[in-house]
Amino acid sequence: MSHKPSVLVVEDEPSIAELISVNLRHNGFDVTVVQESVEAQRAIDATLPDLVLLDWMLPGQSGESLTRKWRAAERTRFMPIVLLTARGDEQDKVLGLNAGADDYVTKPFSTQELIARIHAVLRRRAPVAPTDLLAVGHLTMNMATHQVRADGVVVKLAPTEFKLLQFLLQSPERVHARSQLLDKVWGNQVAIEERTVDVHVKRLRLALGPLGAMVETVRGAGYRLTATAPKSPE
Repeated sequence: MSHKPSVLVVEDEPSIAELISVNLRHNGFDVTVVQESVEAQRAIDATLPDLVLLDWMLPGQSGESLTRKWRAAERTRFMPIVLLTARGDEQDKVLGLNAGADDYVTKPFSTQELIARIHAVLRRRAPVAPTDLLAVGHLTMNMATHQVRADGVVVKLAPTEFKLLQFLLQSPERVHARSQLLDKVWGNQVAIEERTVDVHVKRLRLALGPLGAMVETVRGAGYRLTATAPKSPE
């Protein structure tokens, strides 16, 4: 099963939000719609989306202000953001891009152009070929030497746990469904039950010691690797 890119749509006009969500779902996206800034922050705190489509004019905090806030926060610093607004002046576009938006779409818009721009932003933000060193918090992986360190201590991992950790390190803070992990780590040519993922996650946590708690269970969704102070792993 291929992974559906997740898009958080933050739009306070119901008709526009509905138009966007229907077209995004039709084009293979997993869509969540909220209407104002507090709901948007709550949704992002729960699950980091692959992209945020953000209206400039919102009740409460503006889209520009939210963009600056998210760019300043460690967890959302690299989260793709496309601003959507009726403001078409060049200066407004410059303000939005300077705030940290990846792109800017002006209302009224073509849904085909909007989706094309979303795809373009996701391609630009996609992980590039792995660098020699991956790091999240005090957890590091040297791709050249295949060495993993937790708090500076070398950790020995079996090949499957190594591949699992590599994938999680390449996309920290994002929630990955078991089906997605099966596809990325084992490959879709292998017939394996999703519960197998749980077994290997448990082994990975044990191997990492105290830092194993960085691999969080997100109930009903899957797993994510987080650098924030974790609870004990389940």
